[in-house]
Amino acid sequence: MNKFTQNIVDEIIDQYMFADDTKRPWIIGFSGGKDSTVMLQLVWEALTQIKDFHGVVGRDIYVVCNDTMVENPVITEYVYRVLDKISEAARDQNLPIQVIKTLPRLEDSFWVNLIGKGYPAPNNAFRWCTERLKIKPTSRFILEQLDEFGEAIILIGTRSSESASRAKSMKKHAIKGKRLTKHPTQANTYMYAPIRHLMLEQVWYIINTMPSPWGASNEELFQIYSDASADDYECPTVVTDKEHKSCGQSRFGCWVCTVVKQDKSMSALIDNGLTWLKPLLTLRNELAEERNIIENRMPQRRNGTDAINGMGPYYPKYRASVLERLLKTQREVQKEKPHVELITNQELIAIQTIWYRDFVFGQKVSDIYKNAYKTDLDMNNQNEKREKELELLKKTCENSPQDFELIQELLTLQKNKSLLNRKRGLKDDIETRIEEYLKKEQ
Repeated sequence: MNKFTQNIVDEIIDQYMFADDTKRPWIIGFSGGKDSTVMLQLVWEALTQIKDFHGVVGRDIYVVCNDTMVENPVITEYVYRVLDKISEAARDQNLPIQVIKTLPRLEDSFWVNLIGKGYPAPNNAFRWCTERLKIKPTSRFILEQLDEFGEAIILIGTRSSESASRAKSMKKHAIKGKRLTKHPTQANTYMYAPIRHLMLEQVWYIINTMPSPWGASNEELFQIYSDASADDYECPTVVTDKEHKSCGQSRFGCWVCTVVKQDKSMSALIDNGLTWLKPLLTLRNELAEERNIIENRMPQRRNGTDAINGMGPYYPKYRASVLERLLKTQREVQKEKPHVELITNQELIAIQTIWYRDFVFGQKVSDIYKNAYKTDLDMNNQNEKREKELELLKKTCENSPQDFELIQELLTLQKNKSLLNRKRGLKDDIETRIEEYLKKEQ
C-alpha cells in the first residue's frame, strides 16, 4: 500500500481505537461516487487491519445511502448493486458494517410536491428539494442513533482541494488539534473527514489500484465517470495503464435538477451511447424552460396570500400535463430498461389525494395514466370498492344529484387526507367546500 494511503488508514485506526474511547457509532454517507467510495475503502482497510491485530472490531459503522427517488437511473442501478455487495461482504468478513437506505417520506417526494402541490421546478431562489429529499431522510436516521447512543460521528468524503469554498468551509468548522468537528446543525453530532487532504489525482489512483474490498468493480465506476465527462472538461488523472483515458470529475445528482443550467453529465452519457436517457433529459429541459411562464402559475400561494410577481404554484392543468409527460417518458424508457421507475404508484395515489384536497376534481390521475399507458392504473382494488360505494350513494341521492356530488367530494377529502397521515386542516377543508356549495345554491 502506498505511503499516503497507509497514513490515512493509520489515522482512521487511531481515531477508531484510541483517540475516541466511546462507542459512538460511525455513520458513513455513501453516494457511490468516487470520494465516498475511496473513503469507505480506506475505512474498510482500517477495520481489516484492526481485526488482524486485535481480533475484534467493536464500534458499529452504518453505511447510509440516501435515495432521492429521482437520482440518475444509471447511478441508482450501480449504487444499489454496490450496496448489496457491501452488505454481503461485511457479513462474510464479520465486520460491524450495516447498510442503511433512506428515502424521503411520501409527502416530501419530488413529484408529490411538484405535480401534487404545484411547487415550481427548483432553482437557486427556491431550492425546496434539498431539505425534503436529502437532509430530512438522513437526519431521521441520525436522530435514531442519537436516541440510542447519545452522540454520533458522521464520516464525510469532502476534500479541501475540491474548491476554494469547500476548503474555506472545512477550515471554518475545524477545531485546532482535533480531527472531529461539530456538526453545524445537528446537536450531539460530530463530523470526521478522513480523506480531507487527498488530491483528485490521488482519489483516482486509489480507485484504479486498490481492489474493492467488497468485490465491486472500480473499473465500472471509473467508466461511469469517464462516460459522463463533458467534452469541454477533463481532469488530470493518475492512471495505471495506457488504456485509462482522462476522466472528468462529473457530479451526479437528480436527473430532474433544474438548479443547474445544464445537465452536462446526462448529456455526456447520452453522447457516449446511453441513448435511452434522452427522454429524461428532454423532460428535464422542458421543466426548466416552462418554470417561469406566467400562464403556468397561479397568482396566489398555497396559503392564499398573493405570490410575488403573481408567480405562485402551478395551475392544476399544467401539473396534469407534467404528469402525462412523465408517464410517457417512463413508458418510453421502460422499452429498454423495464425495471426503471420514474414515479411510484404510491406517489400517483398521493398526487390524486392532494388534488382532491385542493378541490381539483377535473383532473384524474387514473385517466392520465390510462392515456399514457393504455391500461388502467392498479390502485390495489380501490377502484372496484369505490364503484360500489358510488353506486350505493347514487341510490341514496336519487332525488338530489347536487347532494350526491357534494357528499362524494367530502368523502374523497376525508379518505385522501388520511392517506398522507395529515388530518390537520380536514375540518377547514370540509367547511370551505360546504360554503362553496351553499353559495351556488343561493
